[in-house]
Amino acid sequence: MTEKKRGRAPSHITAQDIQEYSNEQATQIATAGSQMSEHSLQIMNAYGEGLPYDRSRVVHETRFYMAQSAEAMLEAGKRLVILKEHEPHGDFENIVREQLSLPERTAQRMMQSAIKYLSPKLQSKAPALALLGKTKLFELMTEDDDALAELADGGTVAGMSLDDIDRMSSRELRKALREAKENLEAKDEVAAKNQKRIAQLQEKAALLKKLPVDEHTKQLRTEIAAQQSSIDQDIRTNFFTALQALVDHDGDDHQAFIDAQIQMLHDAVKLLRDEFGGQGLEWEQAE
Repeated sequence: MTEKKRGRAPSHITAQDIQEYSNEQATQIATAGSQMSEHSLQIMNAYGEGLPYDRSRVVHETRFYMAQSAEAMLEAGKRLVILKEHEPHGDFENIVREQLSLPERTAQRMMQSAIKYLSPKLQSKAPALALLGKTKLFELMTEDDDALAELADGGTVAGMSLDDIDRMSSRELRKALREAKENLEAKDEVAAKNQKRIAQLQEKAALLKKLPVDEHTKQLRTEIAAQQSSIDQDIRTNFFTALQALVDHDGDDHQAFIDAQIQMLHDAVKLLRDEFGGQGLEWEQAE
């Protein structure tokens, strides 16, 4: 029985080997490119209405049909409201589940959106807002009608224009709206505390006017010194600690909020300086 000869690996690679390998790679790349072109052609024939692929056009068309979807959602929500007002509760729920195949929460949000965006104040603005799509309309439902009308007319909501919101994901929009609400609530809380403190000081001042002159002056200075000490302590400890906790909380950028809080303190001190400050103040000399 004759033993078959085993092939041996070449001892070296020749220029011809390299050329053959390069030709093979080029053929594979060309084949892959051809397959991709064929696949693209199949997709465009199936869905592209015979037009060649163009990213800008397809993105624009996608946004257009998303807007139609949002407007259709508002119209469907309007009809859900009509059904809800005319059908017994159990029958309405059955229609939503069995005939429309809608989760109850989705139906509720559609009705809420229709009531919100098709109200007399916003109905004319709905087409512009609908360009944002259904999900973002849901996120904006809690905003004031006047603010949304202003947004549709080129204004802003929570510092964001329509273009800004359009570029955001729904998650980014939800986060931005939440942070804006928290900042506003914090400012309102500070303003309320300041108003309460002012009222207390005014009440004390009214009482002090009834004291004899010398006692009156002494009491006033004591009150002012106590207020200054309290404010100084709050800034150096409580306020500083709160700002540091905010900075350390997570990776979000809180600088704009922090700057706003410090600016309010600066404005308050400037008011005191402008109204009561003399020439001997150290900052006046430094400036």
